Amino acid sequence: MEPVRVAIAGSSGSIGTQALDVVRAEGPDRYRVVALGVATAVDVLIDQAREFRPDMVAVADPAARDAVAAAVSGLGIEVVADMTTLVDPADVVINGVVGFAGLPVTTETLRAGRRLGLANKESLIAAGPIVQPLRATPGAELVPVDSEHCAIHQCLRSSVAFRDAHPAVHDEVRRLVLTASGGPFRGRTLAELADVTRDEALAHPTWSMGPKITIDSSTLMNKGLEVIEAHELFGVDFDAIDVVVHPQSVVHSMVEFTDGSTIAQLSMPDMRLPIGYALGYPHRIGTPFGTIDWTTLSRLDFEPPDRTTFRALGLAYEAGRVGGTAPAWLSAANETAVDAFLAGRIAWAQIAEICAQVLDEHDGAVPDTVDDVIDADSAARRRATALLDRMA
Repeated sequence: MEPVRVAIAGSSGSIGTQALDVVRAEGPDRYRVVALGVATAVDVLIDQAREFRPDMVAVADPAARDAVAAAVSGLGIEVVADMTTLVDPADVVINGVVGFAGLPVTTETLRAGRRLGLANKESLIAAGPIVQPLRATPGAELVPVDSEHCAIHQCLRSSVAFRDAHPAVHDEVRRLVLTASGGPFRGRTLAELADVTRDEALAHPTWSMGPKITIDSSTLMNKGLEVIEAHELFGVDFDAIDVVVHPQSVVHSMVEFTDGSTIAQLSMPDMRLPIGYALGYPHRIGTPFGTIDWTTLSRLDFEPPDRTTFRALGLAYEAGRVGGTAPAWLSAANETAVDAFLAGRIAWAQIAEICAQVLDEHDGAVPDTVDDVIDADSAARRRATALLDRMA
């Protein structure tokens, strides 16, 4: 059997580097890396290209692209500018691009009828009405890489209806329960968080992630966006999607069925498990990641989220229920605000404040094309930037 051909968009980031860990662990007989893509991370990509010898690498930044082309000259590796070019030679594409920039990889992978391992939640959240029809493309599969949605995907496999046809599974599902670690600020009040620093917000207690998603975890915006993503992935109404804080991050999410049974997926925190699940689906890989030592796991705690302190969670429910381009507005405003916080321009609490004000200005539009989503993203960023300028 020929090895599965793998492309990784965002190969220099947390998801991309861990996907390559899985490929190494499984060996060249199981997976062959055929394409890698980054925005600007020259040194990382060059090292990856020399190790894995892909057919192609994509580099968005022109100066970085020239540097990569010079470094891999003579290795038979094609260097391109367009990240979506990575899709063509692959059987499965891992989309680890951060933020809205990952949308073209999402749409092109599904349009080409490939399996998409989706770690880029923003593209599905912002462009759900555009992405959903593409999932019906012959051969296209969307397997979530987020640990929570991967957990739900695994729990739903227990349903006969899921194996037969995804829409029918809703007859057996009562609710989805997404777990949240609570981030670094769990248990603290808004007043206590008035002066938290960038480093404090980046000190996640259980997960090692990139800066943007780590800040989102500290505000619970990440969990709010995951609520919208769960709605888009599984077609479950927002009233049937709950969030519970689980600081150990061992139960990654749960599905409650109509007969009262709840099925959960458990493992120690390790993103290589959901990445491997997406690479191997519908089979499982042979390398164990996140194995639990049941002799040392002493307790599992659960509590409701504090929606007053972490108001971003409620904003996401609000945007999801409005629909149309509202999730795109929220996602864009949040990216802009998080960038400003990381740059030291605003306080932590102002991230949610900016998102709320931008969402209040949403124009009610419903997207018909990718360009409509891009326009919505741009409009929200302009409003968020204007708010930031007034705060300066």
